[in-house]
Amino acid sequence: MDFDKINLYINRLYDQNAELTRQEFINKTQLKDFIPVVDDDVARFLKLIIKITKPKRILEIGTSIGYSTTSMAQVVKEYEGQITTVECDETVALQAKQNFINANVGEYIDLKLGNAKEILPSLQEKYDLIFQDADKKLYPLLFNDCLRLLKAGGLLIAEDTLFPVIDLEMKWHDLVEPIRQFNELVVTCPELDSTLLPIGDGVIIAVKK
Repeated sequence: MDFDKINLYINRLYDQNAELTRQEFINKTQLKDFIPVVDDDVARFLKLIIKITKPKRILEIGTSIGYSTTSMAQVVKEYEGQITTVECDETVALQAKQNFINANVGEYIDLKLGNAKEILPSLQEKYDLIFQDADKKLYPLLFNDCLRLLKAGGLLIAEDTLFPVIDLEMKWHDLVEPIRQFNELVVTCPELDSTLLPIGDGVIIAVKK
């Protein structure tokens, strides 16, 4: 199966009526030095899952310039949901805040600046959906806190979970083992039912029993 050909077809199919594309978002962003944001297919997936499940409280780990956050916020504003998003880079966080304002979704987003390893243990409220797309080395380290913060019936979604089997640049090779560990934690966790989808660079989705 030619996944490049498949992805090209899918992207062309949806680009014609996309409300907000990755490239358009990047083009409108003044800051140009930031970690990669999710692909359009992942953004569509997140929006569809949110439309189906209508989570009132979402926790996002890894904001970057706010493309995934804005995509999700476009849906949650329809029913007054709220997103808490965590970003460690102050410059990037400031740009994300401006992007939220530009997209008229700022009131639905609470951006917390700091290291997720320090912020997550301090959180006490439960979340209906947790989306993880931060430093991949943090994935296995944050797993227990994500599980603790997730409501029963809630969804845990993580990006880049096919790193162990895709061709990566050498500079990303140290991220393969943490992702492998994280995937194993999710799949073997007795509190979760999950599946791994070949969209973007891999998206794992799990529901807490």
